[in-house]
Amino acid sequence: MQGRRKAREVALQVLYSLNFVDLDVDKALELFWGNFVAPKTAKEFAATLVSGTWGHREELDGLIAGCSDNWSLGRMSKVDISILRMAVFEFLYCDDIPPKVSINEAVDLGKTFGSENSGSFINGILDAIHLKINKSHADQPVHAAGRPAKA
Repeated sequence: MQGRRKAREVALQVLYSLNFVDLDVDKALELFWGNFVAPKTAKEFAATLVSGTWGHREELDGLIAGCSDNWSLGRMSKVDISILRMAVFEFLYCDDIPPKVSINEAVDLGKTFGSENSGSFINGILDAIHLKINKSHADQPVHAAGRPAKA
């Protein structure tokens, strides 16, 4: 879906900027939309991704750090961290998005906005996180989308 791809690109840009400026999410989005336009559905999904990802970043960072052997978060590029956080947020909180789609979209964002190795780096970490999430929830009922049901 093209609207969601655009929303992810916007969300990445806003999340990346939040690493460097002391703004709340609403203000950061307001500044972004003051300079760029997009369809309403893309704006809504981007806002969901930004606010959810930024609001859960400690939880997301814990999962990322636990699955990134030999790479501390401090050594990762801010682009890669932003992409990883957003994808893991989708894993955990966006039941309508299959994990495979989240991984593919994150890898594409990494190839477009990251370094030469970002795509494979992001893919490896997200695969490990997805396996970890599935393993830890193996005894819970599963949604039709293939995700564990939330308690």
